[in-house]
Amino acid sequence: EVQLVESGGGSVQAGGALRLSCATSGFSFDVSEVGWFRQAPGKEREGVAIINIGDIIRYAPSVKGRFTISKDNSKNILYLQMNNLKPEDTSMYFCAARPLMGTEYPAQWPYWGQGTQVTVSS
Repeated sequence: EVQLVESGGGSVQAGGALRLSCATSGFSFDVSEVGWFRQAPGKEREGVAIINIGDIIRYAPSVKGRFTISKDNSKNILYLQMNNLKPEDTSMYFCAARPLMGTEYPAQWPYWGQGTQVTVSS
């Protein structure tokens, strides 16, 4: 059974920091592209930070320089360090994974966690 379980969300003031964790199991973490997404009420889901099996990282422009994605392949855990948080970072944060299928990643992300809420007050 595939499981992705996020933790570390909470409420902080602007300028504060949080570290999200995503514990995973049931799929090949070390040959998967993994990432963090967020969705606020009434808004579309957006990719925040993604890291692939070659450790190539992509960040959304709005978080670059403030957020850092990392992973521990030995523990199958994904992290997101969020610094200098802003009220506009308030959202539900989800981790997701898409295992490499042959030589390509699937178009859709098949595995998702339940999400953890991040609330930043001004």
